[in-house]
Amino acid sequence: MNPESGPGIIPAKFGRYEIQSELGRGAMGVVYKAADPVLDRTVAIKTIDLSRDQDEGAEFEARFYQEAKAAASLSHANIVTVYDVGNSGDVAYMAMEFLDGSELRDLAGEGHILPVEKVVDIAAQIADGLGYAHLRGVVHRDIKPANIMILRNGQVKITDFGIARMRHAEVSTQTGMMLGSPRYMSPEVVIGKRADGRSDIFSLGIILYEMLTGAAPFSGETVSALMYQTINFVPPSPSAANPAVPQMLNFIVAKMLAKNRDERYQDARVLASDLRDCLAQLRHMNEATWPGQPAPGPAQPLPSLLDADEKSQLLAGAVQMTRVTDAHGEPPAAAPTLGISRTFDSLEATQRLAVQTGMAREFDAYAETLRVAAAAAVRAAAMVPATPAFRVVSAPPGPIEPRGPSPRGWGRLEWRIFGIGLAAAVVIAAAIIYG
Repeated sequence: MNPESGPGIIPAKFGRYEIQSELGRGAMGVVYKAADPVLDRTVAIKTIDLSRDQDEGAEFEARFYQEAKAAASLSHANIVTVYDVGNSGDVAYMAMEFLDGSELRDLAGEGHILPVEKVVDIAAQIADGLGYAHLRGVVHRDIKPANIMILRNGQVKITDFGIARMRHAEVSTQTGMMLGSPRYMSPEVVIGKRADGRSDIFSLGIILYEMLTGAAPFSGETVSALMYQTINFVPPSPSAANPAVPQMLNFIVAKMLAKNRDERYQDARVLASDLRDCLAQLRHMNEATWPGQPAPGPAQPLPSLLDADEKSQLLAGAVQMTRVTDAHGEPPAAAPTLGISRTFDSLEATQRLAVQTGMAREFDAYAETLRVAAAAAVRAAAMVPATPAFRVVSAPPGPIEPRGPSPRGWGRLEWRIFGIGLAAAVVIAAAIIYG
């Protein structure tokens, strides 16, 4: 007997779970709110109807149990908890944590821009959950706003590992290569390559871009047009649509949306750390504003967007941007990075990202300032003469008469003071001119 004999009919029970109401329907089944009388708690029951044709039903059942196996192995504050799995007639079900909140898609719809601090906090929590799952070999493969829940207390939960895939899973399907939502697919998945953790990071980058700007970075009237943009189009920096977005966040989004997955964040936990550094800077800037503080200066002009030639050069380039720390595990040496996160750990990587986010001119001016100051200091130091050698001689016989001012000019101490003062003056002048 099938408990789900028709639409609108709510079954009384699944196993020991007493059904209270229907929460939603999807392509594979229905989600119910239910009570667990044994443990006295409210749960969500996700079901899948197995009464399909034999081939399709077997595929869905395999995917359903694959979801249960992947999700049940994860225990993290930002991932929905799975309690139980079973079947009742032609329906398989999974009992999981009941979430009292809203889907992200209901909070960040088309044209709706969320506050930057809230956006960064949400993205950091998602990155935390993904980093935990990736470390245990689980790739979500369908990160999208509909699979992100925001609870009333602000906590974020990743849901629906329905197409998650264990790297060493025994179950595989022919359609598995293209599972996911086209709007949030990464370039490698679009062209048929296997998804990994960096594919989830790209999908999160699209969500982050949408929350900051109120628009998707890639769009198209057809799925083919959308996929073409995903592979070829470099979207404008989020700050071009939302001036409240800081440059550091522009760089983070650009790294998440890199076409080549080797140039993206290699670890979602590192991404979460950078997002929290950005959030701390945003909060510090907001807390530094108090009554009586001098009004800020005029806003800087928005960076110009890449023209067609620059985009073509950027897309055609194959420059390695993999983090040094990902390979060696050691913190990189300090390098000029326009004051952004330590993730961008080389002058070359920062320059590439500056071009991608429309900040090439600002970066060149900053780098030129450093070169001028360093060159001036070297020239000033070269002007200090070498210290002459001293010889010890015997004093001549007879009384010692006092000497007048030395006719030799400056001594070692005078030259040192002159050289240090000149170098300091040159450096200060360069900072004032190019700062």
